[in-house]
Amino acid sequence: MRTLLSFLRPHRGVLLLGLVLGLVANAANLAAPLVTKRIIDTLGAGGALAGPIGLLLGLVVLGAGIGLWQWMLLGALAERVVLDARTSIIRRYFTVRLAELTRRPTGELVTRVTSDTGLLHEASSSIVGLVNASIAFVATLVLMGVLDLVLLGCTLAAVLVVGGVMSVLLPTIGAAQRAAQESVGRLGGDLEGTLRAIRTVKASRAEERQSGRIEAGARDAAAHNVRAARRAAWVWTVSWAGIQVAIIVVLGVGAWRAELGLLEVSSLIAFLLYAFQLMGPIGELTQNVTALQSGIAAAARIREVEAMEREPQAAPGGGPAPHPDPDGPVVELRGVTLRYGPEGAPAVDGVDLAVPRRGHLALVGPSGAGKTSLFSLMLRFLDPQSGELLLDGVPYRSLSPAQIRARLAYVEQETPVVPGTIRDNLLFTHPDATEAELRAALRAVRLDGKVDGLPGGLDTPLGGSEVSGGERQRIALARAILRTPDVLLLDEATAQVDGLTEAALQACIRDRAATGAVVTIAHRLSTVLDADHIVVLEAGRIRAQGTHATLLATDTLYRDLVEALRIATTPAAVG
Repeated sequence: MRTLLSFLRPHRGVLLLGLVLGLVANAANLAAPLVTKRIIDTLGAGGALAGPIGLLLGLVVLGAGIGLWQWMLLGALAERVVLDARTSIIRRYFTVRLAELTRRPTGELVTRVTSDTGLLHEASSSIVGLVNASIAFVATLVLMGVLDLVLLGCTLAAVLVVGGVMSVLLPTIGAAQRAAQESVGRLGGDLEGTLRAIRTVKASRAEERQSGRIEAGARDAAAHNVRAARRAAWVWTVSWAGIQVAIIVVLGVGAWRAELGLLEVSSLIAFLLYAFQLMGPIGELTQNVTALQSGIAAAARIREVEAMEREPQAAPGGGPAPHPDPDGPVVELRGVTLRYGPEGAPAVDGVDLAVPRRGHLALVGPSGAGKTSLFSLMLRFLDPQSGELLLDGVPYRSLSPAQIRARLAYVEQETPVVPGTIRDNLLFTHPDATEAELRAALRAVRLDGKVDGLPGGLDTPLGGSEVSGGERQRIALARAILRTPDVLLLDEATAQVDGLTEAALQACIRDRAATGAVVTIAHRLSTVLDADHIVVLEAGRIRAQGTHATLLATDTLYRDLVEALRIATTPAAVG
């Protein structure tokens, strides 16, 4: 509830206006039965009816106009609340630690922005509706008591019965809605992951099995929604049936009292009109409480997003060294240890590593050796449990992630491009780059001819099939080398390219290594044959360091990796 109110708090003025409008509309509606009684009494006394009828028409028009204004006002407010919630979640996603996002399915994260926030639409105006309906409900009962206390007692008895049943049913609506939203989140995650691997699914002839699994998730979500709909149906049915039974009882008792002369017929008619009007506040209370339950369920899931840990900010007064040592390392790790869980084995275990200002440093090792973890530490996607990292001699903890990443460029292996055109991707890191810089970067990765041959040139969307996987990899590399970074981090930049293109990219890497630092994670050891320095990792530790020829002669693990990939191993062949 606090989360829901936090989205409403900036719109207090609009909420207050909506509340006032609702009170005015309720006052007009509550006055109508009394004016009707006056018309009947005037008719019985033979008086003029123009005044009372005109007043009644005025009240109807006023109530309708005010109600329309309130409806439009609260409708716009609801959309603003949903927008605020969505932008809040989106901003949070882009400021939290990487691990907070990667541990959750992408589809579920998307669902929290799209589906969960949508439930806030009705809930945002439900608080105003609850206040208005509650005041209208109490005011209607008070006016009923003014007309006849006995009939009021009959009405209250029915209301108490209805309220008791609703108090049992309403909490179950929120629980069902929460379960339904969680099911929708799981469905989104499964569907997104399957569509991402649709080629593998089809190649494995697993379409029916996978679609059946996802359909089961859809049926589970539907079952929870049906359960919530049934609870809501019971609430509505009990409330409406209870009031209708109360009206029948009031009609019978009122007719009996009128026959005995204890109640005027005009008062009975006015009381019945109030009884019919009472269905409005009760229905509105039911609807708003149901919407509020759904909104609270959604707000609870939004609160989980708000609880995600943000990336650290720079300490006061922190910043890079104004005069870095030209002979010292640009990035240095000192006794760094990283665990992904308190009980897990170290992914990086006591690593000491210096990245020189120039040259090509290659990281090799079997799967799980800690290569990607080292990249995550250098980019400050993760912070170590012990040890420290330094940039130009300045500890990472005194720098913000943005300050660190401004000095580094990164090309990942799996999804190296972002949605948009080739131009959008090249400008992603440096939006102010010139056309000449873009062309130079494309030439460096031997992609300028391909781009010039595309119908859209630089403005060709990357969502189609005009650009292959290897070419996307080269676009990502061109983006990284658009302006030479201090450190270029490459997660196997040549993994999806042909031999000729690989040779061109290796030449590009050598050019960059002559003026800056290049660190490569090598899954193909051919990438590291020209490396100035090779670090062999095993189980999170540095096992050996040296050149290709030295490691080939001294380290069995490195030799096994080389032999597994059938790379020439003799010094003569290397030379």
